[in-house]
Amino acid sequence: MATNAAFPPYEMTTDAGEFEGIDIDTAKAIAEKLGLELQIDDMDFDAALLSVQQGKADIVMAGVTVTDERKAVMDFSDSYATGIQSIIVPEGSDITSPDDLAGKKIGTQRGTTGYIYCSDDFGDDAVVAYDDGLTAVQALNNGQVDAVVIDNAPAKEFVAANPGLVILDTSYAEEDYAIGLAKGSALEDAVNAALEELKADGTLQSIVDKYITAE
Repeated sequence: MATNAAFPPYEMTTDAGEFEGIDIDTAKAIAEKLGLELQIDDMDFDAALLSVQQGKADIVMAGVTVTDERKAVMDFSDSYATGIQSIIVPEGSDITSPDDLAGKKIGTQRGTTGYIYCSDDFGDDAVVAYDDGLTAVQALNNGQVDAVVIDNAPAKEFVAANPGLVILDTSYAEEDYAIGLAKGSALEDAVNAALEELKADGTLQSIVDKYITAE
């Protein structure tokens, strides 16, 4: 499994250097059902997507959104979670909706759908790409960007850890998360069957509940 372990609560590194999160626990549960041993390789998000395309990893789980562009170069499992792209701004910002991002500097994580959407909507010059979400949020704190567009679950974690930042009520986009595999991967059917069992027996929901407290 290739991942980018800087995307809480889907994947993160504990103080002890272990990996944990929704994607990590889900991957472990799938591997267990398939009688396979899970090896986790942590890398940049872009590199994680590439590693599956190049056959260096069997799967990629890193809050990966299914898009037509990605479907052209890799296959996907059934969706296992819904993601929301959120906008983080400093308290008192004049950015109150996605429309207000026009003319602003937007921080994103390189290679993510947030990066792709913002580049498409506002132009490459408006978007600053960082290696991970935390670095983007630090840039926001330092006044280097006006807003950060990132998935809602990590956005909540970052805002909780950074007083003075808020998430806008209006989401930027909604999307489906799935497991990325190489084109024609022999694992796809088995992964989908395991996912279906994990959904049916409540395991997947309990994993999500463990990391995202029900609101």
